[in-house]
Amino acid sequence: MRRNTATPPNPGEAAALGGPGRGGFQPPTATARPPAGAAGDHEAPPSAGSRFAPRNWRVATKLYAILLIPVLVALLLGGVRVRDSYDRWQEADAAERIAELVRASTAYGHALIDERDVTARPLLEGDTRSEVVAEARAATDAARDEFYARADDAPNTDSLRRRVDAVAQAEPQLQPLRDAAYTDQLPGVTTEEGYVAVQHPLMSFSNELGLGSDNIAAYGRTVYAISLAKAASSLQRSIGTHLLVAPGPGERAIETQLTAFDSYAYLEDIARAEYVTAGTAEDGQRLSAAMAEAGEDAAAGAPGAPDLETMVEQLSTGATPGELAAQGVTPDTWFQSATTEFDAYRAIEVRLVDEAVEEALDVAGVARRDMIVNSVVVLAAVLLALLLAGLVARSMSRDMRQLRAAAAEVAEERLPAVVGQLSRTKPGDVDTRVTPISIAGRDEIGEVARAFDQVHREAVRLAAEQALLRGNVNAIFTNLSSRNQGLIERQLALISELESREANPEQLDHLFKLDHLATRMRRNGENLLVLAGEEPENRWNQPVALVDVLRAAASEVEAYARIEISGVPEAEVRAPVVNDLVHLLAELLENATTFSSPQTRVRVTATRLPDGRIMVEIHDKGIGLTQEDFAEINKRLAEPPAVDAAISQRMGLFVVGRLALRHGIRVQLRPSGEQSGTTSLVMLPEGLTLTGGTGRRRKPPREEAAPGGGRFDVSDADRRAAARAAAELGFDESRYQGAGDPAGREPGGRLLLRGGRPPAPALDSAPPGP
Repeated sequence: MRRNTATPPNPGEAAALGGPGRGGFQPPTATARPPAGAAGDHEAPPSAGSRFAPRNWRVATKLYAILLIPVLVALLLGGVRVRDSYDRWQEADAAERIAELVRASTAYGHALIDERDVTARPLLEGDTRSEVVAEARAATDAARDEFYARADDAPNTDSLRRRVDAVAQAEPQLQPLRDAAYTDQLPGVTTEEGYVAVQHPLMSFSNELGLGSDNIAAYGRTVYAISLAKAASSLQRSIGTHLLVAPGPGERAIETQLTAFDSYAYLEDIARAEYVTAGTAEDGQRLSAAMAEAGEDAAAGAPGAPDLETMVEQLSTGATPGELAAQGVTPDTWFQSATTEFDAYRAIEVRLVDEAVEEALDVAGVARRDMIVNSVVVLAAVLLALLLAGLVARSMSRDMRQLRAAAAEVAEERLPAVVGQLSRTKPGDVDTRVTPISIAGRDEIGEVARAFDQVHREAVRLAAEQALLRGNVNAIFTNLSSRNQGLIERQLALISELESREANPEQLDHLFKLDHLATRMRRNGENLLVLAGEEPENRWNQPVALVDVLRAAASEVEAYARIEISGVPEAEVRAPVVNDLVHLLAELLENATTFSSPQTRVRVTATRLPDGRIMVEIHDKGIGLTQEDFAEINKRLAEPPAVDAAISQRMGLFVVGRLALRHGIRVQLRPSGEQSGTTSLVMLPEGLTLTGGTGRRRKPPREEAAPGGGRFDVSDADRRAAARAAAELGFDESRYQGAGDPAGREPGGRLLLRGGRPPAPALDSAPPGP
């Protein structure tokens, strides 16, 4: 069976045959009318209103109004006052933490030397398990823990880090010192001065004080001087207890103790003088009052005993403990009198440090309060500016949002809709008038809206011109194709007549080859009609058996002898579909024979699915495609892109996609499942076929719309069975799930561009050229 596509001669043929008198037929020439509304019949833009309305302000004016007050306030108040207040707060906070560290360091140092003094008598008497010793050492350990806690919270400055490191380096000496304190292992004043080595680095922290004082250096010197006086007094207390309880041992050790005792008494006097010099007059009066009160407390605690100064002079004489006891200087009276002075020094030290902490707290509080006040002022000014800016920006942002929404609507809906209509219908049937964006301002936004309207109009005008040009080109294609088709049909008729008269087998074979070449030329001409969006006249008015359709498609292929058709169910193809289906299958068969070895066969089979659809399979044994190529090709077949210039070089796929799209036929490619090759799957909707021999369609219990005008009539069970059957045959139904009606898609893309194969003549209709 040959496709019945005979058409009467067109005007070109009539001229070629001798003029219009031959046949007397003059078909109308295909032309395209200009689009409606192209003359500029557009609606007028809305009225702009008053030029003094906020919506009509210039963009620069709006920006100045928004930014002026916040910028000035931020620069003047935020940049100067808030920053200054914040810096002072940070400095005061650091000073507060330093003062807390100094308090902890003085407490730790005080605990060390107090431990040395109160443990002297029990340890000298050999009572190492005394509760006094345990309590004193526990108090020292607690003070050490508090010191390191404050050190971790202190600012990380070089000077503080050096002082803390000095304490950490001296501390390892403490435990060995405790183990051998006041024993023969540490003769003389080794024990007393061993504690000094650990305690002395702690005294240096007082030099970090001074915030809020008129003389920073003097403030630290005052604390250091009183701490040094207290340390010297403590050394005298411990050495004196040593001399009264267990002097020596030995004359040399006693001489060392006496020398040290006198030296530390002298050092105490120097430290007291330094305190008076570095401190204020109030500090000097405070020291004098504390010493007088300490003397009164000592006299009250030890009636009849000499005063502290007398005891110091008597101990300096080197008298024995017995001789000193006769003079009223006993370990008890000495320790009590020395402790009253020691406590007086400690009270002054604590007061000075506490004042430094309180002063730092006050300064930090003031700085923090100033920062908060300044921040509130700045924030209030900024909020006021933002409120004013918001009122001004509200009108501007409203227009900008409206312009953005309108632009998005034009870009995403209105313009694509017009372009789509122009591509699907004749330009003269499409209204190309542009509705202006409803922004009525005279400011820059309004000007942009008007400019965008103009751009919209130009885009629509260009699209209309392109559609008109495309219509003219399609008309040219249609006219040329009509001319060629008439000539080719006459040529085929002449070839058929020659074939019927020829008896020479060799000449007959040449005529058959010529017949196939002419058939290919006819198909190429029909490809031009498909490219132009035209449908050739359908000459079939009766259904045709599917096997005859397959045979007709095979007959249009040059290597028809390699094609095997088998397993075709009894079915008929509806008359309106016959020509296009033969054309579609011929393109796929031409491709299969071209891209496979001449020694191989191309197998064609067909299967009826439970839902009434029929799937045609075309198997070749070529070198096949990669998975990426299959994915790209099937995507283009399922979602064909728009027509472009490459169509002329890859006509085959475009024609297959367009013809499949026209009738809702689904086409996929997959590997053949053999050693090599490709299988083309063509799924025919049930609405395109009739049950063989009956002329009637199946009537299952449920109907579903099929793309391209057919119907898929399936029950739920049939649908599931059909899906399983299609999947077993390699057809991927998931590509079409949720894709909507494929008849609405645009064909396009490449067909079978197999790596390493020469281009197929059936796909490449003609070489580019004039």
